[in-house]
Amino acid sequence: MQRRFEEIDFQQTPLGEVILRRRTMQTLGDKEIYEIMLGSEFLMSSLFTVVEEALSTLGLAAAERIFPDTTLDLVVGGLGLGYTAKVALDHRSVGDLIVVDYLQPVIDWHQRGLVPLGESLTDDARCRFEHGDFFKRAIVDGGVGFDARMMGRKFHAILLDIDHSPDHLLNERHASFYQVDGLRKMTEQLYPGGVFALWSDDPPEETFMAALGEVFECVDTHVVPFENPILGRDSESTVYVARLAP
Repeated sequence: MQRRFEEIDFQQTPLGEVILRRRTMQTLGDKEIYEIMLGSEFLMSSLFTVVEEALSTLGLAAAERIFPDTTLDLVVGGLGLGYTAKVALDHRSVGDLIVVDYLQPVIDWHQRGLVPLGESLTDDARCRFEHGDFFKRAIVDGGVGFDARMMGRKFHAILLDIDHSPDHLLNERHASFYQVDGLRKMTEQLYPGGVFALWSDDPPEETFMAALGEVFECVDTHVVPFENPILGRDSESTVYVARLAP
């Protein structure tokens, strides 16, 4: 008989203990849920994937409009349970996808097939995991950009899903990235016309939109509703999509 709750793995990391667990929810017809925890804080749950998927769908739709009939090179910041990366790979336009994640155990869980989407990502030759700090690589700290194998490489789109929002950070050292100088530095790894898209658990934030507006030619916000069975009502998150001038 399958257990209602199982801790699959836990590992110590520089950010603290990271835990992979699985539960079945009787209230949802014994639906199987995977969760990643950082200490007592939720990083990702397979119960809520709509906005992570929308991040890829909206970001790539913008990139495909700017780069029609182009094989797209893409960066995803934050692996989580793999939903953003998986939806990106469902787009035939994507030729190469690099997923940058700071937590080696999260990468290991995918490579070991301990999470539902692990095998589909690792079996796709277009997808590669990079163990590293997205925020340091965004500013090419130490000379290493998003692709450690190719210095100076540029991408058609960068999708980011790490912090809860530009105001609610997993680590305060990320804060400078969301300012004008940090965003502008990241764009050095985008082609002209390139797209930056971001998931946020908060409503659209005027200060962050203003920073995006100083760096990018076009900035759109998409409020994405999703069913929240824990609260018994819909919740909302935000996807920002920003595009450089061609």
